[in-house]
Amino acid sequence: EVTPKNGGPARRLEDPYRFPPTVDEAQLYLFKQGTLEDTAALLGAHPMKIDGVEGFNLVVWAPNARGVSAVGDFNGWNRSAHMMRRLHDSVFEVFIPGGNSGDAYKLSVLGHDGKRIDKADPAARSSQIRPSNSSVLVGKDTHVWTDQKYLAARAANDPLKAAVSTYEVHLPSWKKNLDGTMMNYRELAKELVPHLQQHGFNAIELVGLAEHPLDDSWGYQVTGYFAPTARHGSPADFKAFVDVLHAAGIKIIYDWVPAHFPKDVHGLGTFDGTHLFDHEDPRQGEHLDWGTRIFNYGRAEVKSFLTGSLMHMLEEFHLDGVRVDAVASMLYLDYSRTEWLPNKDGGSSNLDAIAFLQDVNTRVSKRFPGVLKIAEESTAFPGVTKPASEGGLGFDLKWNMGWMNDTLEFFKTEPPHRGASLDKLTNTLMWAFSEKYVSAFSHDEVVHLKKSLLGKMPGDDWQQHANLRLLLAYMTSYPGQKLLFMGTEMAQSTEWDFKNPLPFDEHSDEHKGGKSVGVGRLLADLNKLYANEPALSDKQFAPEGTELRVRDQVNSVIALAREGDDAKDGLLFMHNLGLLPQHRYRVGVDQPGRYAEVLNTDASVYGGSGVGNLGGVDAQKVPMHGKPYSIEVSLPPLGTVAFKREGTAADSASSPAAPLRAAPRAGRAHAVRAGND
Repeated sequence: EVTPKNGGPARRLEDPYRFPPTVDEAQLYLFKQGTLEDTAALLGAHPMKIDGVEGFNLVVWAPNARGVSAVGDFNGWNRSAHMMRRLHDSVFEVFIPGGNSGDAYKLSVLGHDGKRIDKADPAARSSQIRPSNSSVLVGKDTHVWTDQKYLAARAANDPLKAAVSTYEVHLPSWKKNLDGTMMNYRELAKELVPHLQQHGFNAIELVGLAEHPLDDSWGYQVTGYFAPTARHGSPADFKAFVDVLHAAGIKIIYDWVPAHFPKDVHGLGTFDGTHLFDHEDPRQGEHLDWGTRIFNYGRAEVKSFLTGSLMHMLEEFHLDGVRVDAVASMLYLDYSRTEWLPNKDGGSSNLDAIAFLQDVNTRVSKRFPGVLKIAEESTAFPGVTKPASEGGLGFDLKWNMGWMNDTLEFFKTEPPHRGASLDKLTNTLMWAFSEKYVSAFSHDEVVHLKKSLLGKMPGDDWQQHANLRLLLAYMTSYPGQKLLFMGTEMAQSTEWDFKNPLPFDEHSDEHKGGKSVGVGRLLADLNKLYANEPALSDKQFAPEGTELRVRDQVNSVIALAREGDDAKDGLLFMHNLGLLPQHRYRVGVDQPGRYAEVLNTDASVYGGSGVGNLGGVDAQKVPMHGKPYSIEVSLPPLGTVAFKREGTAADSASSPAAPLRAAPRAGRAHAVRAGND
């Protein structure tokens, strides 16, 4: 019998020590070697039946602890009821007969330093909702998956050949219940899927999916590496969320944070009274910018813990990709610090972290074909997307941080000065194929007084919306896959606030004359164009798929030609970065024939002024830009038009056609000129 620590009647419990240990010796060996992938099968709480008795087997890695007890709802939080057995000087284990799914629990650790601290289970499958921080027992999986065909297709297709347009979403602040509480995963799926379909996104990246104690961290200071956050429900609820999105053909990318962990008392820090997961020396173990601890990637068990956590999330929840956060901070021993310890060769590269990333990427590729591996890496570290077998890090993709920064800086420039600053926009093409890139406008660009994407744009309200439409069209024309943080699809005027939901009430035809709805319509059409035009995906990572055909500093015009595996699928994007419409603007093309206008960001349905080309133009046998033919087009103010060749037209090749014009927007000046090389 045991008496709860908070009083109350004594409880009679089954003797936990009459049950033999269930730890698998082979798994424990691999864990200590740093090569265990199925860490979730070794560590944590597992529902099982032993000798006809239902319960949970609990295992924790704490080699230096003097003792560990399991405390929780199942024993009245009594430390003496389930004292854990030390096995092989490495892990502690106990069977908890009668434990129930949903019971809260912790591990009461008497550390090597003589201090006793109640810790959350590092491998917990669920946690209490903050501010509570106990772990929660999770019973046998009862979810019946329905995405078998989806997973089979995923494994059979190369995601790098696909047009992947990702919606980065922070679920707690995407939409809330009417009473201000957070929505359940199942409710979110019902709301999110039609929103994604409406705007043409075929993937989402979940900011802060793993369990974390502090809302303000957005999920980038993780305490639960084996569990989705309980803010939106149970693991079963999240599985239902995944199933619904997969039924709609939508990929789910997981933000993984192996770079650092927080100092919360119930977390990984000094877990067994020593620096078990990190380095004791602050020159290696302390992340000065974030006030967090850095994992020790040279310790075998830490590698198994981290690798196993990722494998568990991918396997258990059928996730389609992983974006590794803050990779740069992992790669350099001197990252954002003046005092640091060099590696064995005297350099600043974190050789242990590099080897860890290479290993985990190789394992993911082998075990989960078709799952994307994406790096958020902000430096020029070579070979991020090169295979590990060739000395690279083994990622599939890398966020194009340089493109993001340079492009946004350019678009902040007042239009009259853009011609002189055109290098900032076009020079990114010099290294656009040094890695396989994702063109990303992420959450980091719309917080901390940086303003929303709309708010960054110069000019009056009309010009800001036109600039935003132009920016999104330029992003579509640029090589690489795409990522856009939530809120831009409704032209959010304020920057992201993680405490409040998106302003869905402002996204209407009545709000600002429908210009925000127009941005959403354009984005949907841009995503459709990206998905349906092979020229935008066939060679999105190959330099021969993109040509800078026009770079006109005088008129602030650039033209990007994109080509797929079949030359007839080519698209020509004309970006007028200035305030004045350009009429009779000539640009070279390869072939004769009719060129249909397949995109115009200035269309009235998008909130534009209506300057365009009446559906298309005919090529003329007038050489321009090194091409044997050319077309003469009207370019809208702060706008993009895109053309695709329909077929040959003998008449148009022999004699120039009359220029096609559209009425300029009322009250705005316009220019008539020819294009420049």
